[in-house]
Amino acid sequence: MAEPPKTRLPNARQFPRFAGISTFCRFPLIETLETPPDWALYGIPFDGGVTYRPGARFGPRAIREQSAYVKPYHLEHDLNLAERLSMCDAGDAPVRPYSTRETQQAACDFALGLGDASTRLLAVGGDHSIALANLRATQQRHGGGRPLAVLHFDSHLDTVDVAWGEKYTHASPFIRAIEENLIDPRQMLSVGIKGPLNTATDLDYGRAQGIELVTWADWKHRSGVERIERFLERLRQSGDPVYLTFDIDSVDPAYAPGTGTPSIGGFTSAEALDLLRTCRGVNLVGADVVEVLPAMDPAGITALLAAHIIFEILCIAA
Repeated sequence: MAEPPKTRLPNARQFPRFAGISTFCRFPLIETLETPPDWALYGIPFDGGVTYRPGARFGPRAIREQSAYVKPYHLEHDLNLAERLSMCDAGDAPVRPYSTRETQQAACDFALGLGDASTRLLAVGGDHSIALANLRATQQRHGGGRPLAVLHFDSHLDTVDVAWGEKYTHASPFIRAIEENLIDPRQMLSVGIKGPLNTATDLDYGRAQGIELVTWADWKHRSGVERIERFLERLRQSGDPVYLTFDIDSVDPAYAPGTGTPSIGGFTSAEALDLLRTCRGVNLVGADVVEVLPAMDPAGITALLAAHIIFEILCIAA
């Protein structure tokens, strides 16, 4: 007799995808579950940490709506996500619209109250400053007293110390995470860095800390693919807990126009999905998807891509 699915999804032939309350990927609400989920997805609708275009606070709502068309079977991995993992939509964390630091603490406290100590957390932003909140909660639950390894997909390294006198912005989550010993920079891979920089020294901090930095040009034209695979293989062999953070601006704005800091010349949608699929086999314990700005996304293609990136991340975990 077949085992029942771990996540009960509405039958799309009885309850059409365009109807009902929007949840991430049509997952059940956390309050309807009888047991703690394997993964709790939750929004952090905050964009007070941006340095250019605001509006990512509406990202979780837009991604929920577009994720209604995400189906559970993964063709390339040959797995049914709903059969492998128990997943839910845990709602949105509380935010403090005028304080990045207070929002990060409130979101972390909210995340630590989801499920039980084994539940893994996927935060949907919001700007990239929200990653620090989810990293704190994930490291506390799954770090085992050690900093986490990180897979980071982004056009920007996000290790700026201070912007306009503020130390907690979407440009600084990883310098703060390194300072708080949440992540190990020598086990951090940043993929897709590109575009004009403010100064020639913008990447010096990350390189000095030991971050494996693979620019978009490295990936496309040089040895980046081989370097990524070597890094991933070390993580597979070690079994160390891994956190994955995906900034939608790593994708070319031709494919993902709805973002606050667009950077020309990035991955196509297909390339981004392929890159995520290469990460299978790592011990993924937490993740975030950030920087979707619906107001700049008139056809909804950025939010739709973000929804499928969430699906790919969960399939890595499965």
